[in-house]
Amino acid sequence: MRMVGLRDRTKQFALRIVRLSAALPKSNEAQVIGKQLLRSGTSVAANFREASRARSNAEFVSKLGIVEQELDESLLWMELLVESEIVALARMQELMTEADELIRIVVKAIQSTKRNAK
Repeated sequence: MRMVGLRDRTKQFALRIVRLSAALPKSNEAQVIGKQLLRSGTSVAANFREASRARSNAEFVSKLGIVEQELDESLLWMELLVESEIVALARMQELMTEADELIRIVVKAIQSTKRNAK
C-alpha cells in the first residue's frame, strides 16, 4: 500500500477511536481504559505522519516501530473493553481487525525497508 493510502487509513483509524471513546459509558473503568485507547489510537496517525516525513531509512523504521507499538497497545485496550464486558465484541470487532491489519502492513514495511537498505 502506498504511503498516502496508509496516511489516510491511519487517520481514519484515529477518527474511529475518537468516536468510540466519546461513546463509551461514563463508568470510571470505561473512562480510564477509553482515555488510554484514545491516546494510543490517535498516536498511530500522528506517528505515521512523522514517519512519512522521515529524513532517512533509519528514522523511517524508528517511527514505524512506534506506530506498531501504538497499534498493539490500542489492541490491548480494545481487548480489555471487550473482555471486561464494557463494549460488545460485535461492536469492536471491525476496529480490532483494522488495527491488526495495520500492524501487519507496518511490520512488512519495516522489514522491507530494512531489507532494501542493505
